Amino acid sequence: MSQISSSHIHIQFSMFYEPSKNNHNLPHDPFKACVIPRPIGWISTVSISAPPVPNDGNKSSPKISHNLAPYSQFNNLTFDPPYVMFSANHQPDPLYPGAGAGIQKDTVRNVESTGVFVWNLASWDLRDKVNITAEQFPLGVDEFAKAGLAKEDSKIVSVSIPGSTTNAERIPVPMVKDSPVKFECEYYTTLRLPGNPPVGAADVVIGRVVGVHIADWALTDGKLDVRKTKPIARLGYYEYTVVKETFDMIIPGTDEVILAGLEGSKRRVDEVTKGKL
Repeated sequence: MSQISSSHIHIQFSMFYEPSKNNHNLPHDPFKACVIPRPIGWISTVSISAPPVPNDGNKSSPKISHNLAPYSQFNNLTFDPPYVMFSANHQPDPLYPGAGAGIQKDTVRNVESTGVFVWNLASWDLRDKVNITAEQFPLGVDEFAKAGLAKEDSKIVSVSIPGSTTNAERIPVPMVKDSPVKFECEYYTTLRLPGNPPVGAADVVIGRVVGVHIADWALTDGKLDVRKTKPIARLGYYEYTVVKETFDMIIPGTDEVILAGLEGSKRRVDEVTKGKL
């Protein structure tokens, strides 16, 4: 934006471009830098691959591996019940470059095949390890191990081992032990958005939160304290930010039910609607 001013005139110019034409004439594309800050969906999943068929006819076990990857299109959708979403662009298909079909990310395939995943809060203290897990490792590589991250088992969600007949044969989903906040999620649906070559489509994965882990040290006076958790978020280009400061604003003239909803408090919503407040 440019501006011309004097004691008599004040003229302001602003740029306009059409994303489909990519005619912004800037050295760097500004789109992602406009929608900020974006929470990071640091998603952990379990990958189960079919075992090879042995020549002797004996049954072999499936290969189980853990996956961890960050996604910068992530957010909550509602709170009662709570749902979250993350979006993963397809990867260009090396066999058919330019075809526009692309290949699903490992995370999406794992979620759709197992029905569960975990979101781990990406914090300032873990930023370098978050970045390591963003590398495009081959299928089956454990990003927890690559980043030197300790694991913690999920308490509710679990994955069924192919061929198993009892819950005792289910395995938990790994979580980032040092992350101060974790959501255990059950897969709900995938919305596929069409895209242009070479990346192609984007998968918007939605899950219902069925379990929430919060470290005791991250609380202050009964509230989750961002000054302690220091969540990082994506900006545009290669930029990130860290959240350390907050301020409150309460919408004037709003009734108690709406205020309780804005706070995200199911208890207060129930109390207000039942006339307890």
